[in-house]
Amino acid sequence: MLFITLGLWAQSLSDIQNIRVDDLSNAQIGQLIQRAESNGINPSQLVALAQERGMSPAEASKLGRRINEFLSGGNTGSGQSMGQVGSGRSFEMQESTDEIFDSLRRSDPYFDLTPEQKKIFGFKLFHNRQLNFNPSLNIPTPPSYVIGSGDQLLIDIYGASQQSYDLSVSPEGRVFIPNVGPVSVGGSSVEAATSRLKASLGRIYSGLLGSSPNTFMQVRLGNIRSIKVSMVGELTKPGTYTLPSFATVFNALYAAGGPNENGAFRTIQVYRNSRLEATVDIYDFLTQGDQSSNIRLQDNDVIIVPPYQSRVEVIGPVRREGYFETKPGETLEKLISFTGGFSPKAFKDRITIRRYEENLRKVLDVSSAEFDQFSLQDGDEVLIGEVLDRYTNRVQVVGSVVREGEFSLVEGMTVKALVEKAEGLRPEAFTQRATLYRTNKDLTLGAIPLDLQGIMDGDIEDVELKNEDLLFIPSRYDIQEEFYVKISGEINFPGTYPFASEMTVGDLILRAGGFLESAANSSIEIARRVRDAQSGQIAEISTLTINPNLELSEEEQNLPLSPFDHVFIRRSPGFEREQIVSVRGEVQYPGEFVIKNANERISDVIKRAGGLSAFAYPKGANLIRRTVYFEGQTEEEIREENLRQMWERLNPETNRNLNEAEKMLFERIDKKLVKIEEEKKERKDKEAENRLSLDQTMVFSDSLSIDPQLNESRYKEEELVGINLESIMQNPGSDEDLILMEGDILQIPKQLQTVRMVGEVLLPTTARFEKGKTLKHYISKSGGFTEKARKSKAYVIYANGDAAQTRSFLGIKNYPVIEPGAEIVVPQKPERERMSAAGWIGIASSLATLGILIERLVQ
Repeated sequence: MLFITLGLWAQSLSDIQNIRVDDLSNAQIGQLIQRAESNGINPSQLVALAQERGMSPAEASKLGRRINEFLSGGNTGSGQSMGQVGSGRSFEMQESTDEIFDSLRRSDPYFDLTPEQKKIFGFKLFHNRQLNFNPSLNIPTPPSYVIGSGDQLLIDIYGASQQSYDLSVSPEGRVFIPNVGPVSVGGSSVEAATSRLKASLGRIYSGLLGSSPNTFMQVRLGNIRSIKVSMVGELTKPGTYTLPSFATVFNALYAAGGPNENGAFRTIQVYRNSRLEATVDIYDFLTQGDQSSNIRLQDNDVIIVPPYQSRVEVIGPVRREGYFETKPGETLEKLISFTGGFSPKAFKDRITIRRYEENLRKVLDVSSAEFDQFSLQDGDEVLIGEVLDRYTNRVQVVGSVVREGEFSLVEGMTVKALVEKAEGLRPEAFTQRATLYRTNKDLTLGAIPLDLQGIMDGDIEDVELKNEDLLFIPSRYDIQEEFYVKISGEINFPGTYPFASEMTVGDLILRAGGFLESAANSSIEIARRVRDAQSGQIAEISTLTINPNLELSEEEQNLPLSPFDHVFIRRSPGFEREQIVSVRGEVQYPGEFVIKNANERISDVIKRAGGLSAFAYPKGANLIRRTVYFEGQTEEEIREENLRQMWERLNPETNRNLNEAEKMLFERIDKKLVKIEEEKKERKDKEAENRLSLDQTMVFSDSLSIDPQLNESRYKEEELVGINLESIMQNPGSDEDLILMEGDILQIPKQLQTVRMVGEVLLPTTARFEKGKTLKHYISKSGGFTEKARKSKAYVIYANGDAAQTRSFLGIKNYPVIEPGAEIVVPQKPERERMSAAGWIGIASSLATLGILIERLVQ
């Protein structure tokens, strides 16, 4: 076995140096990278180690290029690029490199073959890593085996005498037997050598000879010798190989890698003692399993693989495509047997041959009757066509039948028979009209309209089917718009719902989750599409009153809904959600108050708050009111918030002591919240679709207001409203006593004792209020005006939100009166651009021109 392992090692090991990078697929490159990363090797190290293990520099360069292309194409998650390889690589890394390239062998045992080599019939035989041609040594000693130098003979004597001999054949072909002497066995078969040894041993064991022997002898082979065989010709690895003496021709061919691309597979010659001993045809083994020509080799045998003489290519639907070697006189029928026969798609009546003849190419047609007579030539291309993708007896039915599909056409088959074969019509089938699509003789498509109902009832003559007819039976739902109804207004879940026949407004209200508390059960409007465009009417409006308990009334029953109706549920005239205002500061009972009626005023809520406290400063009171830009919660959001708060209070995970009614309420609220979330998601999707147009609108609106300060003041959600609380409390109901609105915040401060200075003053600060002092006094307290101060535009903001500006008459400035809590604001002068030199030159030129014009007019 040692000789066998050493002799076949070079062929059985698929080493890195045999890899052809051009033959690797992208999947194999990706597999290499993935395997390398799993072993801690980056792609650059993989290329360097492959070259170190025997890959040629050219192939290593190709490998690096292929890996870079693979990584840049995004076919792997690796982010590493090809870089320089460090010098410190461990032995474990080199071992893992072999494992990485072993993955190629596992994915494709023929990865090192080119596409052309894989097409040669028989070429894979000697490159299959799972196929082993090692000769078996666990066999009985063959009587025909020829003994030679180096063989070990084991002789057993048994019977009346007992003895064993372990003899080695000398280079002279002799074995030395103790007490007998040398016996020549070299060049003899085991059978002949046994007779010779029996005669020699009979001199000391008389029982071996005679007509009635009582001693017997057995000769066996121990360790067999090795032989040298020369492999020449068109081989992958020609040379002289040392093989076990049991080796055959196939063993030697496997060791030498088999014939190469130009080698013959059918005329391999074995020469022994300069004479042709045998001719081996590998096709006999591949197609019939015949190994009669696979003779056992002897020392100094020569195996010659000549170039092939004739090779043809088979293209088309056969079991095995590729190149096949042919012998003189072999026919097309024999070639087809080499391919394994036709596949089901093959057109077997005729085969096309492309042939080189007289320096030109020629096409030959061979009919099936000539397959066993047509001889092949070297270079022939055998083209096998495919059967046409056409049917001779197919009809189809699609649409509203129980079993759509293809059916066999029988003679006299009709449309009704086809429908029955498809197990009948579906309930939704549109039977007033069906279409039979027919393929005309010129392969154009024709259509035949059918009254399917009349055919099925027998009122109309049935239509006989032809090959490739297709019957299309539509569904009623396929030829009409989907029916729906809509409901809007004071309803739990407004939206679009599927229409049902005999559906009433009450049914739709129930489907939409019922009325809201704010809903009015009367004056419900139903908008219905008008089909008559002549009148100019857009919609037909009907009104209806529904029982508050949704009991079915005769009025409702007499007005069923139609497809596409839109139902509007109005808000009840007497319903108003509570509106809250806040009172803060110096009142007896500050806090939130609900507006009692539509004309409740500031004085009314002050009274409800217990009046002003002893420390209140009425002059400093102010009102904060929401603007039109205030984005508060919608009624839907308020309702959702209330439901969520109830959900949290009733959640069984946080509240263990719930009765059965509370548990059922929790389940109802949970279902409603789930539905609300679904509706919010739908609204978000619609908003996303319209986002582009909204963004454009925002850009347009932004362009209207360039000044950011102006925008900030314009789009504030809340603003301060100046009020005179002293006058309001003295004259309740006056014009100064404003009517309250939802969200108003009334603030009453304590007695204020300071004045604040801000803007263009040297030291913005807050000073103590001094009665009777003017604005200039407080400006001096802050260090005076700055150089950029616009003194004439200084103004005062009072604690109640009112403002007063500085007035000027004939150069005399009249400053506003200062009160406690006031804020003095000194604005900044506007920046003026200094005139450039070009501007001054322009003015000078204009003046000069004007002077010249005046001078001429005077003259």
